[in-house]
Amino acid sequence: MPYCIRNDEDLATGLAQLVASDPRLMPILAAAGPPMLRHRPAGFAGLAAIVVSQQLSTASAGAIWSRLAAAYDPLAPEPILRARASRLARIGLSAAKIRALKEIARAIRSGQLELDALGERDADEAHRALTAVHGIGPWTADLYLLFCLGHADAWPAGDLALQEAMRTAFALPARPNAREMGELAEGWRPRRGVAAHLLWSYYRVLKRRDPVPVSS
Repeated sequence: MPYCIRNDEDLATGLAQLVASDPRLMPILAAAGPPMLRHRPAGFAGLAAIVVSQQLSTASAGAIWSRLAAAYDPLAPEPILRARASRLARIGLSAAKIRALKEIARAIRSGQLELDALGERDADEAHRALTAVHGIGPWTADLYLLFCLGHADAWPAGDLALQEAMRTAFALPARPNAREMGELAEGWRPRRGVAAHLLWSYYRVLKRRDPVPVSS
Protein backbone atom coordinates (compact mmCIF):
# COMPACT_ATOMS: atom_id res chain seq x y z
CA MET A 1 0.00 0.00 0.00
CA PRO A 2 1.33 3.50 -0.79
CA TYR A 3 2.71 5.62 2.03
CA CYS A 4 -0.01 7.91 3.38
CA ILE A 5 -0.02 11.10 5.40
CA ARG A 6 -2.58 10.54 8.15
CA ASN A 7 -1.38 12.93 10.81
CA ASP A 8 1.28 15.51 11.67
CA GLU A 9 3.75 12.79 12.64
CA ASP A 10 3.45 11.15 9.21
CA LEU A 11 4.01 14.52 7.56
CA ALA A 12 7.03 15.29 9.74
CA THR A 13 8.55 11.87 9.01
CA GLY A 14 8.00 12.26 5.28
CA LEU A 15 9.42 15.77 5.35
CA ALA A 16 12.59 14.65 7.12
CA GLN A 17 13.08 11.91 4.52
CA LEU A 18 12.35 14.30 1.67
CA VAL A 19 14.83 16.96 2.82
CA ALA A 20 17.48 14.31 3.45
CA SER A 21 17.08 13.10 -0.13
CA ASP A 22 17.19 16.63 -1.59
CA PRO A 23 19.20 19.13 0.49
CA ARG A 24 18.04 21.97 -1.79
CA LEU A 25 14.82 21.89 0.20
CA MET A 26 16.53 22.71 3.50
CA PRO A 27 16.51 26.53 3.05
CA ILE A 28 12.89 26.33 1.87
CA LEU A 29 11.93 24.48 5.05
CA ALA A 30 13.90 26.99 7.11
CA ALA A 31 12.01 29.87 5.49
CA ALA A 32 8.57 28.24 5.57
CA GLY A 33 8.67 26.38 8.86
CA PRO A 34 6.84 23.07 9.38
CA PRO A 35 4.03 22.77 6.83
CA MET A 36 0.41 22.61 7.89
CA LEU A 37 -1.39 19.32 7.35
CA ARG A 38 -4.55 19.74 5.30
CA HIS A 39 -7.19 17.03 5.51
CA ARG A 40 -10.72 16.64 4.15
CA PRO A 41 -13.18 13.76 4.43
CA ALA A 42 -12.87 11.07 1.79
CA GLY A 43 -15.70 9.67 -0.32
CA PHE A 44 -18.23 11.36 -2.57
CA ALA A 45 -18.73 14.36 -0.30
CA GLY A 46 -15.00 15.06 -0.12
CA LEU A 47 -14.62 14.86 -3.88
CA ALA A 48 -17.72 17.00 -4.41
CA ALA A 49 -16.30 19.69 -2.10
CA ILE A 50 -13.20 19.97 -4.27
CA VAL A 51 -15.31 20.22 -7.43
CA VAL A 52 -17.38 22.99 -5.84
CA SER A 53 -14.24 24.93 -4.90
CA GLN A 54 -12.79 25.03 -8.41
CA GLN A 55 -11.97 28.56 -9.61
CA LEU A 56 -13.81 30.21 -6.72
CA SER A 57 -12.69 32.25 -3.76
CA THR A 58 -12.66 30.48 -0.42
CA ALA A 59 -15.65 32.53 0.75
CA SER A 60 -17.76 31.85 -2.36
CA ALA A 61 -16.95 28.15 -2.36
CA GLY A 62 -17.75 27.89 1.34
CA ALA A 63 -21.13 29.57 0.93
CA ILE A 64 -22.16 27.31 -1.96
CA TRP A 65 -20.92 24.22 -0.15
CA SER A 66 -22.88 25.10 2.98
CA ARG A 67 -26.09 25.42 0.98
CA LEU A 68 -25.44 22.17 -0.91
CA ALA A 69 -24.62 20.20 2.26
CA ALA A 70 -27.72 21.56 3.99
CA ALA A 71 -29.98 20.69 1.07
CA TYR A 72 -28.63 17.15 0.71
CA ASP A 73 -27.68 15.77 4.10
CA PRO A 74 -25.90 13.42 3.93
CA LEU A 75 -24.45 14.29 0.54
CA ALA A 76 -24.37 11.08 -1.49
CA PRO A 77 -24.50 10.02 -5.15
CA GLU A 78 -28.17 8.99 -5.32
CA PRO A 79 -29.67 12.27 -4.07
CA ILE A 80 -27.47 14.21 -6.50
CA LEU A 81 -28.56 11.98 -9.38
CA ARG A 82 -32.21 12.61 -8.49
CA ALA A 83 -31.74 16.34 -7.97
CA ARG A 84 -33.10 18.72 -10.58
CA ALA A 85 -30.45 20.79 -12.29
CA SER A 86 -32.53 23.90 -11.64
CA ARG A 87 -32.44 23.32 -7.88
CA LEU A 88 -28.68 22.77 -7.91
CA ALA A 89 -28.28 25.94 -9.95
CA ARG A 90 -30.25 27.93 -7.35
CA ILE A 91 -27.80 26.67 -4.73
CA GLY A 92 -25.07 28.35 -6.76
CA LEU A 93 -23.53 25.55 -8.84
CA SER A 94 -22.58 26.31 -12.42
CA ALA A 95 -23.89 24.12 -15.23
CA ALA A 96 -20.42 22.58 -15.63
CA LYS A 97 -20.21 21.66 -11.93
CA ILE A 98 -23.72 20.21 -11.96
CA ARG A 99 -22.74 17.97 -14.87
CA ALA A 100 -19.51 17.01 -13.12
CA LEU A 101 -21.23 16.03 -9.86
CA LYS A 102 -23.82 13.97 -11.70
CA GLU A 103 -21.17 12.21 -13.80
CA ILE A 104 -19.17 11.39 -10.68
CA ALA A 105 -22.31 10.07 -8.99
CA ARG A 106 -23.08 7.88 -12.03
CA ALA A 107 -19.53 6.54 -12.12
CA ILE A 108 -19.72 5.59 -8.44
CA ARG A 109 -23.13 3.96 -8.84
CA SER A 110 -22.00 1.94 -11.88
CA GLY A 111 -18.80 0.80 -10.22
CA GLN A 112 -16.57 2.62 -12.70
CA LEU A 113 -15.15 4.71 -9.87
CA GLU A 114 -14.37 2.97 -6.58
CA LEU A 115 -13.20 5.74 -4.29
CA ASP A 116 -12.41 3.40 -1.39
CA ALA A 117 -9.94 1.43 -3.53
CA LEU A 118 -7.92 4.45 -4.67
CA GLY A 119 -5.88 4.55 -1.48
CA GLU A 120 -4.41 1.15 -2.36
CA ARG A 121 -3.12 2.27 -5.77
CA ASP A 122 0.01 4.21 -6.60
CA ALA A 123 -0.45 7.90 -7.30
CA ASP A 124 -0.33 7.72 -11.08
CA GLU A 125 -2.78 4.81 -11.31
CA ALA A 126 -5.21 6.44 -8.87
CA HIS A 127 -4.90 9.72 -10.79
CA ARG A 128 -5.81 7.96 -14.06
CA ALA A 129 -8.82 6.27 -12.46
CA LEU A 130 -10.17 9.63 -11.27
CA THR A 131 -9.54 11.61 -14.44
CA ALA A 132 -11.20 8.88 -16.52
CA VAL A 133 -14.50 10.22 -15.15
CA HIS A 134 -15.89 13.19 -17.05
CA GLY A 135 -15.76 16.26 -14.83
CA ILE A 136 -12.71 15.25 -12.79
CA GLY A 137 -9.68 17.15 -14.02
CA PRO A 138 -6.05 16.64 -12.98
CA TRP A 139 -6.14 19.32 -10.27
CA THR A 140 -9.29 17.88 -8.69
CA ALA A 141 -7.89 14.35 -8.83
CA ASP A 142 -4.61 15.29 -7.20
CA LEU A 143 -6.22 17.33 -4.44
CA TYR A 144 -8.57 14.45 -3.65
CA LEU A 145 -5.66 12.02 -3.43
CA LEU A 146 -3.60 14.37 -1.28
CA PHE A 147 -6.18 15.95 1.03
CA CYS A 148 -8.85 13.25 1.27
CA LEU A 149 -6.74 10.08 1.07
CA GLY A 150 -3.46 11.51 2.36
CA HIS A 151 -1.57 10.00 -0.58
CA ALA A 152 2.05 11.03 0.01
CA ASP A 153 2.98 10.94 -3.68
CA ALA A 154 0.08 12.95 -5.14
CA TRP A 155 1.45 15.95 -7.02
CA PRO A 156 -0.96 18.76 -8.06
CA ALA A 157 1.24 19.90 -10.94
CA GLY A 158 -1.40 22.29 -12.29
CA ASP A 159 -1.78 24.24 -9.05
CA LEU A 160 -0.82 27.87 -9.61
CA ALA A 161 0.35 28.44 -6.04
CA LEU A 162 2.69 25.44 -6.24
CA GLN A 163 3.99 26.59 -9.61
CA GLU A 164 4.78 30.05 -8.26
CA ALA A 165 6.41 28.61 -5.13
CA MET A 166 8.55 26.36 -7.31
CA ARG A 167 9.57 29.27 -9.54
CA THR A 168 10.70 31.36 -6.58
CA ALA A 169 12.27 28.54 -4.57
CA PHE A 170 14.48 27.40 -7.42
CA ALA A 171 14.99 30.76 -9.16
CA LEU A 172 13.40 29.56 -12.39
CA PRO A 173 13.17 32.04 -15.28
CA ALA A 174 9.40 31.55 -15.56
CA ARG A 175 6.58 29.83 -13.75
CA PRO A 176 6.70 26.15 -14.78
CA ASN A 177 3.68 24.60 -16.47
CA ALA A 178 2.12 21.31 -15.38
CA ARG A 179 4.39 19.20 -17.60
CA GLU A 180 7.49 20.96 -16.33
CA MET A 181 6.28 20.62 -12.75
CA GLY A 182 6.06 16.88 -13.25
CA GLU A 183 9.61 16.73 -14.50
CA LEU A 184 10.94 18.93 -11.71
CA ALA A 185 9.33 16.78 -9.01
CA GLU A 186 10.30 13.40 -10.45
CA GLY A 187 13.18 13.00 -8.01
CA TRP A 188 10.87 13.49 -5.05
CA ARG A 189 8.91 10.28 -5.61
CA PRO A 190 7.32 8.74 -3.55
CA ARG A 191 6.96 11.88 -1.43
CA ARG A 192 5.81 14.49 -3.94
CA GLY A 193 2.73 15.17 -1.83
CA VAL A 194 4.97 15.97 1.12
CA ALA A 195 6.83 18.43 -1.13
CA ALA A 196 3.49 19.98 -2.08
CA HIS A 197 2.68 20.65 1.58
CA LEU A 198 6.10 22.24 2.04
CA LEU A 199 5.79 24.43 -1.06
CA TRP A 200 2.29 25.62 -0.09
CA SER A 201 3.72 26.62 3.27
CA TYR A 202 6.54 28.44 1.48
CA TYR A 203 4.02 30.19 -0.76
CA ARG A 204 2.18 31.42 2.35
CA VAL A 205 5.39 33.02 3.54
CA LEU A 206 5.96 34.61 0.13
CA LYS A 207 2.44 36.03 -0.05
CA ARG A 208 1.83 36.41 3.69
CA ARG A 209 -1.54 34.71 3.36
CA ASP A 210 -3.19 31.30 3.62
CA PRO A 211 -1.86 29.02 0.84
CA VAL A 212 -5.16 27.90 -0.63
CA PRO A 213 -4.60 25.60 -3.62
CA VAL A 214 -5.60 27.33 -6.86
CA SER A 215 -6.70 25.45 -9.94
CA SER A 216 -5.29 26.48 -13.29
